[in-house]
Amino acid sequence: MCTIEKPWLCTGAGCILICATAVIAQQPRPEPRAIPLICASEDCPLLTGVPQTAGMRSGFVRLAPGQTVGRHSTGSHEETLVILHGSGEALLDGEKRISFTAPAAVYFPPSTFHNVLNTGRETLEYVYVVTPAARQ
Repeated sequence: MCTIEKPWLCTGAGCILICATAVIAQQPRPEPRAIPLICASEDCPLLTGVPQTAGMRSGFVRLAPGQTVGRHSTGSHEETLVILHGSGEALLDGEKRISFTAPAAVYFPPSTFHNVLNTGRETLEYVYVVTPAARQ
């Protein structure tokens, strides 16, 4: 909450909010943590963003042979997959495919539609990390 009586500073050129930093400073600071990669379902959130992190999200995914996560976009984010076990393909728009086998990392830049397919004979396990892309 802003404690300044007049939080806006206005001049002939426009107005700015001078309490913005006070509001940001009140958010809890993310804390270091260790998170076990143990879960009972196929997709388990690990880090869910603010206030747990400064904006990053991550999760642990298991895909059975032939299974996919479903087509989705990175939007205004970047995404990295850290392949822990198994093999698969990243299916990109335009029918481009990126094959991978553990251990590996796969990167998707902002605005990339993609799907992940388990092409192997055993469970594909990976951790995804999604973070807001830097503004250009």
